Amino acid sequence: MENPLLLDVEEKIIILRNQQVILDCDVAELYGIETKRINEAVSNNPGKFPDGYILQLDNQEKSEVVENFDHLKNLRFSPQLPKAFTEKGLYMLATILKSPRAVQTPIELNLAMLKLRHTVHKENE
Repeated sequence: MENPLLLDVEEKIIILRNQQVILDCDVAELYGIETKRINEAVSNNPGKFPDGYILQLDNQEKSEVVENFDHLKNLRFSPQLPKAFTEKGLYMLATILKSPRAVQTPIELNLAMLKLRHTVHKENE
């Protein structure tokens, strides 16, 4: 039987700008903390998130994810533009977050992204 956290992670991975990412609101849910805590961690540690670690969505991208992903429908009401964490960004975030799930969640994130890469690779053969 598969790990339920792994399945939850897989459902949250989206492709944005040809990269696998997870939006800040989904990362917060996985870690069991508020989205604002994710964004505070990023703001307080800018040196840990160089270019390519986080993508800032624009209005059009926000509209597209709201339209295409049912679990992101509530973003429509948020005045904020979400951040999208790449795999490198997720790893770096895991080094600074202090939540009860801070140890297990990064492992599941890495497994889910690896599994998705493997699936995409097989489909392209």
